[in-house]
Amino acid sequence: MSVKERIFHSLLFEVIALFLLAGLAYLITQQDPLKMTGLAVTISLIAMAWNYLFNLGFDRVYGSDRLSRTLMMRIGHGIAFEIGMLVFSFPVIMWVLQLDFWTVLVLDFGAVLFFLVYAVIFNWVYDIVRARYFSPTYSSLSEAK
Repeated sequence: MSVKERIFHSLLFEVIALFLLAGLAYLITQQDPLKMTGLAVTISLIAMAWNYLFNLGFDRVYGSDRLSRTLMMRIGHGIAFEIGMLVFSFPVIMWVLQLDFWTVLVLDFGAVLFFLVYAVIFNWVYDIVRARYFSPTYSSLSEAK
């Protein structure tokens, strides 16, 4: 994946996630919608930076053949990514919402579970769409059929 595509991938992931996260956070916490949107944007910015660095390293270790990744590899990828997000986002959520440790822990674990599922689905769909519509190899293979 090129640098431009990695940036596009991160932005697309985060824009979709931002809408979902801000709405869910407001519904769950009943906190000020402006505060929840600001928190969602902050976490989104953290996630974009972490996403770029994490996936760059993951591709270096496991290769760039993204279509051959198994469900278990995708789940492992999602879990490892979300552990990093938990480490980076926890103090920010605690500070912005002024909630106690256990409440933030439950909220953060809920977000991790949501994003684990979201990340697996998003990346799988992204890889399929990318291969089907933007890969010269896939296009020439399907034309040969």
